Amino acid sequence: MATLTTADGQLVSYVDHGGDGPAVVLLHSFLMDVTMWAPQVAAFGDRYRLIAIDERGHGDTPATGPFDHWDVARDALAVLDALDVPRAAVIGTSQGGFAALRVALLAPGRVTALALLGTSGEPEDEQVAAAYDQLAEVWIAQGPESVIEAVAKICLGDYDPADWTPKWSAVEPARLRLIMSALVSREGVLDQVGAIDVPALVLHGTADLAYPFAKAEALVAALPQAEPLVLVDGGAHFLSLTHAGDVNPHLERFLGATL
Repeated sequence: MATLTTADGQLVSYVDHGGDGPAVVLLHSFLMDVTMWAPQVAAFGDRYRLIAIDERGHGDTPATGPFDHWDVARDALAVLDALDVPRAAVIGTSQGGFAALRVALLAPGRVTALALLGTSGEPEDEQVAAAYDQLAEVWIAQGPESVIEAVAKICLGDYDPADWTPKWSAVEPARLRLIMSALVSREGVLDQVGAIDVPALVLHGTADLAYPFAKAEALVAALPQAEPLVLVDGGAHFLSLTHAGDVNPHLERFLGATL
């Protein structure tokens, strides 16, 4: 892992997997970290320069105060600056997709293509946001074991969560509140993404328990250069991990055609 400190004093941890191919930024899901992308690094890391970033409040990147996904997007751009990478494709799953859209909106000339998995351009539904806030408070008050099975089901479906639940259990209350607040209080950007005029690929799992595929359809309709929606049969919310064997061929074809 490497680190940098942004102009506003934020420490950001990341992994530059190297390679001489085109640069691709990888932005992970809620509660996850850079290791989420191991299946993609194994599948096509030899052909692209994969740069995986621990988002604020996740992995080895701290969150010292309130933040939003615009801040995460600026952190990603700071990593590209530090690595002297002028342009890159961006792949994001779930909340990584929120940040990926914002990277493209903040710096359109620096994003060559977008791949968005299990994500949305809309704000969180108010009832869902309230339920997630309550879940976080139960987690803090009663311990992670009280809710972690439910969290794993929402995020990973039937995928074995054993590699992840210990990490989730170690998240301290203050950090959990900060990352949950960023997740549920985000504003929508669906009315802005029409300005993102680069090739885009949207994938969504048919078994996604967090977002209905209508969210993905709305993204495809709003992004000017989006390919037809790819539905992954049985795919869970974090489908780049849980259904990597189904997802990777689509990502490889898309990157090969656009980079």
